[in-house]
Amino acid sequence: MGSAATFALVLAAGLSGAAGVAFAALAAHGSGEARLMASAAEIALVHAPSLLALAALPAGVLRFRLAAGLLLAAGVVLFSGDLASRFFNGGRLFVDAAPTGGSLLIVGWLLVAAGATAARFYPPAGRTGT
Repeated sequence: MGSAATFALVLAAGLSGAAGVAFAALAAHGSGEARLMASAAEIALVHAPSLLALAALPAGVLRFRLAAGLLLAAGVVLFSGDLASRFFNGGRLFVDAAPTGGSLLIVGWLLVAAGATAARFYPPAGRTGT
């Protein structure tokens, strides 16, 4: 399958996608609090293909690929997990879990941008940015 980083990103994508579909189904069949599951589903489903894309990028296109992917995956777990916890348990995972998850998502996406910039303008020795 490739590197451990690729495996980790594909695994995170699969789990995020599965959770997103499950959350969407709950939202579709839920009542007033179903909006929580709709938001949890949206975040999980948007990031599942993003994680797959990170896994599929050829070497040299993006630096910090694993770190960015792990931040995105952790952000999904905290953000969507907190909303799911509110839906199922009536309480949060922990104080500020969803905002922390959202912040990790933002930092993860900024790391994607920084990684692309670094790969373009500061390629590894022996490679040139084209």
